[in-house]
Amino acid sequence: MNMKKIVLTVVAVMSMTMAFAAGENDNNNTTTNANAYKFNVSTYALSRALNLNQDQVDMVEDVNRTFAAEMMNASVADSSEREAKVNEAIKKDLSYMRYILNNRQYREYVKFLNVTLNNRGLTK
Repeated sequence: MNMKKIVLTVVAVMSMTMAFAAGENDNNNTTTNANAYKFNVSTYALSRALNLNQDQVDMVEDVNRTFAAEMMNASVADSSEREAKVNEAIKKDLSYMRYILNNRQYREYVKFLNVTLNNRGLTK
């Protein structure tokens, strides 16, 4: 009975791996484009760079999660709507951060965000 479970598990893992590998070849260009919109920001690194207190860390983490979701929504939007969705997500993110951070922290955050967006080719 245990051997049967092991064999079935191995077969399931192998078939899933092959399915993912086949899909990966089809979506190479789409994946490269979508990676530019992935914003998995390390809250720990950001909190150290901006010297955030614990309340700020919690709020920034929530804002970053929202920003990442909005950017992923922009990545799957039609090309005609994509730039507007990216700009809207950035505008919301900055307005939330303006409320959470003090002047010095906000200026540093804007620099980090601008560098990140420029490096990913999302600003013109």
